[in-house]
This record gives sequence, structure tokens and C-alpha cells, in this order.
Amino acid sequence: MTDKFDVVVIGGGPGGYVAAIRAAQLGLSTALVEQQHLGGICLNWGCIPTKAMLKGAEVGHTLKHLGTFGFSAENVQFDIAQLVAHSRGVSQRLTTGIAYLLKKNAVTVIDGRGRVTAKGVVTVSAEQGDQVLQARHIILATGARPRPLPGLAADGHKIWSYFEALVPKSVPPSLLVIGSGAIGVEFASLYSDLGSQVTLVEVAKQIMPVEDQDVASLVQREFEQRGIRVLTQARVNSVHGDVGALQCQVVLSDGREQTLHVAQVLLAAGIEPNTQDMGLEALGVEFEKGFIKTDPWCRTSVAGLYAIGDVAGAPCLAHKASHEGVLCVEKLAGVEGVHPLDKSRIPGCTYARPEVASLGLTEAAARANGHNIAVGRFDYQANGKALAMGEGIGFVKTIFDAHSGELLGAHMVGPHVTEQIQGFGIAQTLEATDVELSQVIFAHPTLSEAMHEAVLAARDRALHQ
Repeated sequence: MTDKFDVVVIGGGPGGYVAAIRAAQLGLSTALVEQQHLGGICLNWGCIPTKAMLKGAEVGHTLKHLGTFGFSAENVQFDIAQLVAHSRGVSQRLTTGIAYLLKKNAVTVIDGRGRVTAKGVVTVSAEQGDQVLQARHIILATGARPRPLPGLAADGHKIWSYFEALVPKSVPPSLLVIGSGAIGVEFASLYSDLGSQVTLVEVAKQIMPVEDQDVASLVQREFEQRGIRVLTQARVNSVHGDVGALQCQVVLSDGREQTLHVAQVLLAAGIEPNTQDMGLEALGVEFEKGFIKTDPWCRTSVAGLYAIGDVAGAPCLAHKASHEGVLCVEKLAGVEGVHPLDKSRIPGCTYARPEVASLGLTEAAARANGHNIAVGRFDYQANGKALAMGEGIGFVKTIFDAHSGELLGAHMVGPHVTEQIQGFGIAQTLEATDVELSQVIFAHPTLSEAMHEAVLAARDRALHQ
């Protein structure tokens, strides 16, 4: 027996479940196929549980500086198992919430592994047998998984991926983190605050390679002041030994080899898409650098087949996946006024200490693209709210086109910047220029005043520096 739907979504992560809900809201009969966990990697093993763990690390950092605010505490105990339990509990609660939303919107949820076995046909494999689904539209939202390096793959024992790093039985006394993207930097910060001696290795010239150089430099300086060893233009060739006594061969930037002795290794060197054994090659689906190639409306090279989120390529971010899910469904449903995704307007956030948030072009990219730019910068050391909080490290940097006043990029590093970057996102969406932004009245005292001052600084009008 074949079940027929208007839309079948394969993958229940932040792209897939949002696409399914929106399709159902638009009156389309919709099925969602999920092999393991509703919410996907983001909710179960990424965005959400890491933030719960990082909150624990923040509490640990605060306890070390109680004296600044007049408090003292003795015999403070830490239980990593309780922090892990809190993290897992948060994920479970949200997974239950997604199941409720899907049921509320009359989405048929099917447990199992989905494969596209013909145009418009999905076969779901599960313990109880195969189920065949027919659909006018099939949306692939299968996400991605940790990428291994040559000779270095996460084994869950000596070399962790983020899966194992989120459920440690104990805090390793020393940790080598390979890769300094958002995942690597967040775990380096987390485990440093929990008491590990952390070494961070990055093959590129700077840590956080996609971020503005000024931001990356400040984060590296802060990490090193915290005791985190940072090695750029370096690579790990091999890992030998056993947990607690690992020998890691590292080639440094000058070509010298060095052996690092650590208790644990975490591999955070990027991700690769989940496209294997899905029947895509047989259908003639086109790929680009391993990811599914799509047009601005998330359509693949096969009619009626779409791809959203990580499986469709960078930037591999949950909010990008959700946005693509909505625009994909609205476009195929014929909703008027739908706009394609402008990837230059997708914010990126890293929840380390200090936090990092960015939007648009870096200063180097803006210059390379031929823009005549005006750059503004304002340090949190001159922001009253930041100083009152004891968090005066960081800055806001704005990049405008000097002729048109267009906001080309915004880069923030410091306290709670991940909660503020949307202000610049709204400005970009509404096509506000430096003139309009300079006239916005920001409340005092707030951290966001640094955003205003950075705009004013780009016009040589900064008031407090």
C-alpha cells in the first residue's frame, strides 16, 4: 500500500520540522520522516545542549570572581553528571514540544530512514518493514555529521566528536581541540572554564577563519590570557596512546614537529552532508563540493525534489535551515511575495567566552569586493553597562559603503552580543543606511549603545571615545 501526500520531508531537524509545519499550515497534506530524533542535531546534540553546558561553564567562571561583587563562597562543589543531566533534559523537553507542534498541525510523523527510490517516491525503512510514500514534492533535510580528517576520525574513545563531548563522564585534565570554527571554539571555552588545560589547533592563519580578523585576534588574546594554548597554521598528524595518556604529533607553523601529551582529543574540523544511500545519484541529483546543489528556491536538479539546511551547503546553521524550510514550502505552494534567501544576511554566532556575532562582509572581504568603505568601532571598555557587569572586554565594528551608506557588515565580540546582532539584521533587511541608524535612539544604560556608537564612529561622530 502506498500513502500519498502533497509534501514529504525527510529529516526532522530545524529545517525539516519547520518546513513540515509550514506546509501543513498552508493546507498541504504533509508527512515528516525522521530516523532518530525530532529536532535533529541542533536540538539534540548541537545548538541547544551546548548552550546548557556553556551556562554551567559561565556559572563556574562567575564563582571564581565573586569577590568583585562582594560575595565569597567556600567548598563549592561541581558535579559534571548533573550538568550533563540538565543539558539532556533541556533537549528532551524541546523534542517533546516539537512532537506536539507537529501533531497540532496534523503532520504525519513516520519513524524510519527515508530514501528517494524514484521521482516522487520515498521508501521508509523501519524495524516493522518498509513503507512507500508518494508525494508531489519531496524536501531533503537530512543535515550533516562530523567530518573526519585523513588518519583522524572520531572513535568515541580517544578522539571525541561533539556527541561524546556533550556527555562526558568526567572533565579531562587536558584536552586538544582540532579545529577552531564555532564548534571547536565553544568547546575549548567550555572545557577551559570547567578546569581542563586546553590546546586549540587550527590549520588556517587565524582561529575562527570566517570571522573578521580583528574579532579573531581578540578572541585568541582572551583565550591565551585564560591559559588556552592556541596554535594556528598547524595540523595534527596522528594521535597515539590511550585516554589519559595520548601523544599527538603536531606540525607547527614553522614546519617543526612537536608531540603534545593530553588526556583527550576533540575533533571539530567541520561537517559533511548526510547524502549517502539516499538514491540521489540514480535520480541525477547534482552536487557541489559534496553538498546538494540547489537554486535560490531550494530546488535541486530533479523536478519536485528540494534540499534545505546543512545538506544543501554552507552556511550550516540552524536558523538558515529553518528560513529555507519556510521559503521553500511557500514558493512551491504559490504564496505571493516570497523572497529567495540572501546568504549575506545570515547572522553567525559563537557562544564562547567572549561571545562572537557577525553579519555580512568582513572588512577584508569588503575591500576585496571593491567597496570604498567606512569603518566604525566602539569598545565595551567605554560602555557603562558592560563595566557595571564586569565585562568590558570586546567591541562592535561596523562596515558601511562610504558612498551609499549601505551596511555591508557588522562584527561584535563581547557580552551578550549574540542577543544583539539581530538589530543589525533588521537594519539590513529594511535597507537602513548609516544616516538612519545614527538617528536611532538607544536606551541608556545598555550594551546596545555600543552598536550606536560604532555606527557614529563610521561617520567620525563617536561621542564616547
